[in-house]
Amino acid sequence: MSRTDQRADVPFVARSTETGARVEASTANEVIAFYRRQQGLLDTDLEWVFADHPAVTTVSDSGGIETVLRALDDDFENGVPLGILAAAMSKQGWTVGDTLAEVYDLRMDGSLWEPRSDHVRPV
Repeated sequence: MSRTDQRADVPFVARSTETGARVEASTANEVIAFYRRQQGLLDTDLEWVFADHPAVTTVSDSGGIETVLRALDDDFENGVPLGILAAAMSKQGWTVGDTLAEVYDLRMDGSLWEPRSDHVRPV
């Protein structure tokens, strides 16, 4: 993730893999909301351009989503925001859609839970 061509006051930026359209957001979960709205109109995914959050920068770029979620869990009392998890997984080349699909599967398997909307915790 690079901060090139980035406004200093916007900590989260992602772009469409198909159209290149950018979303600039003040929270990581705003990127998730944009992804969901976009999916309703177009079949495209988002990739992270930049995520300025200490939790994202300190997470290792190796390990699966469960490993990353466990590493992030200590930083968030009420669950890891999906946007933060997705931004952390982008270090491994995952898109927003990849992350949300895996989160869904893990929730259905009982490997994680959602204490509040768009926030997850490992079991």
